Amino acid sequence: MKITDWAETERPREKLLERGINALTNAELIAILIGSGTVSMSAVDLSREILSSVNNDLYKLSALSIKDLQKFKGIGEAKAISIVSALELGRRRKEKEATEKPRILCSKDAYEILKPDLTFLPYEEFWVILMNRANYVLKKVKIGQGGISETTADLRLAFKAAIDNLATTILIAHNHPSGNLNPSNSDKELTRRFKESGKMLEITLADHLIITDRGYFSFADEGLI
Repeated sequence: MKITDWAETERPREKLLERGINALTNAELIAILIGSGTVSMSAVDLSREILSSVNNDLYKLSALSIKDLQKFKGIGEAKAISIVSALELGRRRKEKEATEKPRILCSKDAYEILKPDLTFLPYEEFWVILMNRANYVLKKVKIGQGGISETTADLRLAFKAAIDNLATTILIAHNHPSGNLNPSNSDKELTRRFKESGKMLEITLADHLIITDRGYFSFADEGLI
């Protein structure tokens, strides 16, 4: 069956427009690149055949040359160039992200990133750092602001930000204007709630920092996560 014979909501292009890019499989994305298949095989089936040849590994696919791709019936030079070009753009994007985005490998890395936002404030603020699997920072977001002695942190806002930015790891932090680095019972309970909520969403809580003008306290460093 040709793709044009499929229900409109299942055609790759229409599916992308209606449900968003994340709704498409790798085969469907490649099918959009090549545009058409063969007389006996749709563009999606042809894409599945190509992916199957590399065990559905996009890294192995990116290693195929234009001539390698042309060995598949239905893939001419133009289609092969489209696939190679798209994969190269993805590689360059990742390379650029790796060089430009900060990476958090320890609590001090996170402290240095948040220090400008959370020191010397007369009131409490609550921030979340969103990260990918390799702990590169995707974004930092303020999700709460309170008074001198406490602030509220809405878990829903934190995890919505994580989901919207495709984060797999988060780090939470808030400041103590008093300068007291000791976590309160409510700080410990909040950490527990973030950790448990993250498990259900498969989002890891890396750490919880308490930041003051003279330093910081790390829940991870103290074995409290």
